[in-house]
Amino acid sequence: MAQTAFTVRMDSETKKRFDELCKDFGMSANTAFNVFARTVVKQERIPFEVESEGEKERLKRARELGETFDKIRADVQRRGIPEMSLEEINEVIREVREERRKRMEGEK
Repeated sequence: MAQTAFTVRMDSETKKRFDELCKDFGMSANTAFNVFARTVVKQERIPFEVESEGEKERLKRARELGETFDKIRADVQRRGIPEMSLEEINEVIREVREERRKRMEGEK
């Protein structure tokens, strides 16, 4: 198979760190790029996730919310509070809103 060359531009610090890591892996930067290219061709995809900072933040926030939910659920179970259906939760919300509305009207 015929060989061809191409040039990749990157900042010098990234290149230095990349070369050091490739050496630690027991390969050259050239070999690492060839491994990457062959993997992309074989799998027909980038072999790792590429995401924006916004996506990272969204995923981080989703994990945090999930952890918070798990803590609340564990606390509710520890206290022996029975689980409520969505309809029951909505009814409590309606009652609280109605009480708040009446209180606000009484303050006028």
